[in-house]
Amino acid sequence: MGGKQTVSNPLMPVAEALARLVDEVDARPAETIALSKANGRVLAENIASTRTQPPFAVSAMDGYAIRHEDLAACPAQLTVIGEAPAGHGFQGKVGTGQAVRIFTGAPLPEGADTILIQENTTRASETVTALEQPAAGAFVRPAGLDFKTGDVLLRAGRSLNYRDLALAASMNHAQLPVRRKPVVAILATGDELVPPGAEPGPDQIIASNHAGIAALVEDCGGTPLDLGISRDNPRELVSHVRRALEAKADILVTLGGASVGDHDLVQDVLGKEGMDLSFWRIAMRPGKPLMAGRLGHTKVLGLPGNPVSSLVCGLLFLKPLLSKMLGRDDQEPQFGYAVLGAPLPENDRRQDYIRAGLNLGDDGQPIASPFQKQDSSMLGLLAQSGALIVRPPHATAASAGDKVQIIRL
Repeated sequence: MGGKQTVSNPLMPVAEALARLVDEVDARPAETIALSKANGRVLAENIASTRTQPPFAVSAMDGYAIRHEDLAACPAQLTVIGEAPAGHGFQGKVGTGQAVRIFTGAPLPEGADTILIQENTTRASETVTALEQPAAGAFVRPAGLDFKTGDVLLRAGRSLNYRDLALAASMNHAQLPVRRKPVVAILATGDELVPPGAEPGPDQIIASNHAGIAALVEDCGGTPLDLGISRDNPRELVSHVRRALEAKADILVTLGGASVGDHDLVQDVLGKEGMDLSFWRIAMRPGKPLMAGRLGHTKVLGLPGNPVSSLVCGLLFLKPLLSKMLGRDDQEPQFGYAVLGAPLPENDRRQDYIRAGLNLGDDGQPIASPFQKQDSSMLGLLAQSGALIVRPPHATAASAGDKVQIIRL
């Protein structure tokens, strides 16, 4: 169905809107990429090791490979019969009263079971004297200490970081299966907008939402496609929308123009292009005029024009949507709890997301202090915020010191 819903329709609860939004999408297809390109990508399949690590018992220290039973009494003298540097194991066998000079990472020679570290020895020609008795098996890393062939160590849905890539390399994976990055087309709308760096006219402002949303898309693992700014003109809007469809964007994000004003044309234009409207107008503050739908295979998310509303809605809706498309195992924003730093009045029917500073109290507990002004145009306060305080609909008045739910920024 296309066209606008009437203002008389009730506001949809945030949780219902989010559930409907993410339930309507599936994870993107997988692709195989080089390990060197996989940082930040999301695994599409479980990854099992192709080898055992370490593949054989190795020395954890520089010293001497010995038989523990030869050091029943110390000091004890042993005959050095060879050397084992890393990558070049000693080919003989350690017998009674013998030792092999060994270095970190070298294979433990046959017959040896313990490493006598060099700090606890004195050496004279081919004889080494043990000054202290190590524990049996000391400083030996047994085969398979880290993992074994077939162990599943990285699971589908994980967003890969430097530690994961080092592990994958150690498991001998040169390539990894990851989810294809969703392409997110971003379209700002409004006669009042000019791009950053331009000189605004007397009645114009600098467009900012698209920069923040594009960065959020990248942070979430997607690929932003900047469609620029469309004037409040149906023909121009249609042209930009069709560019997104031609690019086979997975998501089209519109910024502004989805409310009920005479110049809010986005919903009408998208409806005439065939958009199936899922929902519009959410019981939240900031961000009530949020819109969602589908245009062909492209998911449509209409964010409010006010900068703070746009970015908060991006965090609450676009991030989980991208996470679902990527099959991530961490689809929600980072919720937590804090102590309220200042009182808050009772709430109305809309769920509030209140910008707040976040600091640690003397007891180590986080304290969320709401800013006095919460105007949805004030990006400066959002940049200063450490958290959003979540206030459910019809919440009773809260006092300083009360426990409140927060979303860490």
